[in-house]
Amino acid sequence: MASAIRPSLSSLRFSSGTSRFGVLLSSSNSSRRLNCLHLSSAVPQSHFFGLKASKLLKARENNIAARTAGKLAQASTTVTQEDSLEWVKRDKRKMLHVVYRVGDLDRTIKFYTECLGMKLLRKRDIPEERYTNAFLGYGPEDSHFVIELTYNYGIDKYDIGTGFGHFGIAVEDVSKAVDLILAKGGKVTREPGPVKGGSTVIAFIEDPDGYKFELIERGPTPEPLCQVMLRVGDLDRSIYFYEKAFGMELLRKRDNPEYKYTIAMLGYGPEDKNAVLELTYNYGVTEYDKGNGYAQIAIGTDDVYQTAEVIKLCGGKITREPGPLPGISTKITACLDPDGWKTVFVDNIDFLKELE
Repeated sequence: MASAIRPSLSSLRFSSGTSRFGVLLSSSNSSRRLNCLHLSSAVPQSHFFGLKASKLLKARENNIAARTAGKLAQASTTVTQEDSLEWVKRDKRKMLHVVYRVGDLDRTIKFYTECLGMKLLRKRDIPEERYTNAFLGYGPEDSHFVIELTYNYGIDKYDIGTGFGHFGIAVEDVSKAVDLILAKGGKVTREPGPVKGGSTVIAFIEDPDGYKFELIERGPTPEPLCQVMLRVGDLDRSIYFYEKAFGMELLRKRDNPEYKYTIAMLGYGPEDKNAVLELTYNYGVTEYDKGNGYAQIAIGTDDVYQTAEVIKLCGGKITREPGPLPGISTKITACLDPDGWKTVFVDNIDFLKELE
């Protein structure tokens, strides 16, 4: 946790005509003149004035103390927030995996490995919790963005909702990839062709559970699993949150008035070399049904505790306070963005230990 910088009193600004402690200098001089005028007064009157002045002075001191404390607290909070936001930029962050639920794990693994060319990286069964995980991707988890599938015992169908958009996969030849998927019995929902308002060749397919994948024609890339697209109700609000709270960079933003939508790409590096988050705003739509299929994105961090504090400072909602998971030492924290999309931050060192 970054420590708060305590500003010196001389760094605080006060209005003209006051001392650095906020005492009105003109009022002090007036009191001095009044005291001189009353030196020749009768004792009872002088005593009465002294009591009244004492009460006034005490009230003024209390007021000054309250105002000074308030200004100190405000300055300290500002410095702490600025320091925390700077820490986010220095934090070693990367997108680790995306998590969602499927109704038949073996069927999905078969589709992803045979049709999409992924590899099954690992699989773990947690019978006491009644679920099984499978991790798939195009390279090791310590260096690639991967998929974490979750199968909950006895549940064979999920509602994907309208908020989740798609996953993106970069391929060198979209038409060839589509032909292979069709030959394996896959479902193509958008034939290969240029994207609306652009020239990049794309196609859309669906997996057995109805999750959409966008195939993007692109040259060789170290990160084929390259996008997660989510819909949001206020794009500028979301961009601000992901930049400040998550430390992501706005890579590009494109408005398509003809089709009434705007997209923003955010991430921790260039699109052609890293997985990115694609946020989509459809004109006039402020809320979406999130369903119960898509779960979350996991992001690595050097400090889950400070990450949680920054998220709170930026208006995010912490749904799991930072700390180790039960039974293992991996430290995590979980939060919701302004639209309610969930993200889990995972301690970088603990994550690598877990992979070992």
